[in-house]
Amino acid sequence: MNVRVTFPGGQVKEFPRGTAAGDVAADPAFPATPLPLVAVLVNNEVVQLQHGLSVNCAIAPVELGSRQGLAIYRRSLCFLLAMAAPRIFPKRRLIVGHSLGQGYFYHFDGMDGVPRDDLLKIEAEMREIVARDLPIRSLSLSYQEAISFFQKHKQPDTLLLLQNRNDPAITVHSCDGFLDLFHGPLVPSTGLLSVFVLKDYPPGFLLRYPPAESPLRMGEFVQNPVLFSIYREYKNWGKILRVGSVGRLDELIRQGGIQDFILVDEALQDKKIAEIADRINAMRDQVRVVLIAGPSSSGKTTFSKKLMIQLRVVGRNPVTISLDDYYKPNDRTPRDEEGKPDFESLGALDVELLNDTLVRLLQAEEVETPVFDFHAGARKPQGRKTLLPDRAILILEGIHGLNDALTPLVPRESKHKIYVSALTQLNLDDHNRIATTDNRLIRRIVRDSQFRGHTALQTLTMWPSVRHGEDRNIFPFQNGADSAFNSALDYELAVLKVYADPLLASVKPDAPEYQEARTLLSFLSNFAPLHPRWVPATSILREFIGESAFKY
Repeated sequence: MNVRVTFPGGQVKEFPRGTAAGDVAADPAFPATPLPLVAVLVNNEVVQLQHGLSVNCAIAPVELGSRQGLAIYRRSLCFLLAMAAPRIFPKRRLIVGHSLGQGYFYHFDGMDGVPRDDLLKIEAEMREIVARDLPIRSLSLSYQEAISFFQKHKQPDTLLLLQNRNDPAITVHSCDGFLDLFHGPLVPSTGLLSVFVLKDYPPGFLLRYPPAESPLRMGEFVQNPVLFSIYREYKNWGKILRVGSVGRLDELIRQGGIQDFILVDEALQDKKIAEIADRINAMRDQVRVVLIAGPSSSGKTTFSKKLMIQLRVVGRNPVTISLDDYYKPNDRTPRDEEGKPDFESLGALDVELLNDTLVRLLQAEEVETPVFDFHAGARKPQGRKTLLPDRAILILEGIHGLNDALTPLVPRESKHKIYVSALTQLNLDDHNRIATTDNRLIRRIVRDSQFRGHTALQTLTMWPSVRHGEDRNIFPFQNGADSAFNSALDYELAVLKVYADPLLASVKPDAPEYQEARTLLSFLSNFAPLHPRWVPATSILREFIGESAFKY
């Protein structure tokens, strides 16, 4: 019995049913890739090269330099480290942290640092495994076999994660006797994983990987103190909440106590916002303008509203200036590389008019601020009169807030910049992290469905463009922030799952975005669902699911 396989160029060939995707990719008609082949797309689903083809399909390469290929490489490096570390230090518990620059932060449970000699030993073991070019396979274990293995190897968070599963078979990755849960395809063998570095980074270390633009060589290390400070602070919150993994969150949902957990989680965020307001107020003789920026779906709009409340508590009168009203008319909007209007470019804003407005307002003048009509693509003929009250402070929220080129006429000492991110401290388990990007994307899918009438497919289609704009306009300026706020809530993905699951399930295999939808669905399957009734009306999460106490 054969299957028909359509190659990227349209050529159709037949192969025996069950032929490995990698063997099909070795056919001379399959397009050669300039970078190593790490997986293949089968009917828009990324599968490992060992995957047996069972149905007629279209097949395409996934090379190392592609978005999916880079994700596979990085995930495989994490597998390699998780395999090597216990061979050198069998009594230590290795725990993955968050992404930091071109790398992932790790630490050993109960240790405040990792001696350099220890890192050298681990890296040497990793390179020995790479030199042996060992195959990495996927296999299925019975539920009880999986439980027994992870009990024996002292991975309590993995065991808790399995408590939310009732699959008769559990898929794992296997290499030279080491097993880890399957959370996505890996490279076919360890020999492909030669480009990495372990870097000392107290209280742990970084597993550094190559950048997207040069996947075969390491890039220069760039410090990111703002993100790391957010991560460290939020990890301390995790200790207060006593939940550091999805399995522990699921256990809390199943056994009760989630309502108290939510109240403490929300209170920690409110406390942080109050601290930022106090910091701003302490500089009241200098700071006149607060600029708030963050990537898409980071919750900066609700954060801005909650910050304004806290500023009122300390006696300030916050006044918002909407950057949306300072867009240039559509016929003056700059174009991107494809000739499309680039509304995310700083050049799309009338920076000169904005700065004239700010300077005059700060000089206690009454100003007519513009009102932009998005249907007409131009400003309305008449604006609104604005005069700052006593003890006023201006609040500007938008993607360019951290870029000094937005407000060049406002002295630096008069500005307080705030970077808002959604940096969850939860892990899936000890060796598998939750990507901030995935968290934000799920928020965006739910919000777009609730308030913009977009399908999950439409949001997934737009997402690469959104990410491109963030890379260009937001992330390069994040280390210039005076304060940082983490909008992630440890319980939120259990709530978002209720909305996101049916939306993602609507993305069909004939869509190029199918793989992304499948990945997110698989990720969300680790969470026990949590009814949205528990979410407070003032929560940042309400910005995405609705019924917020704030008006948007």
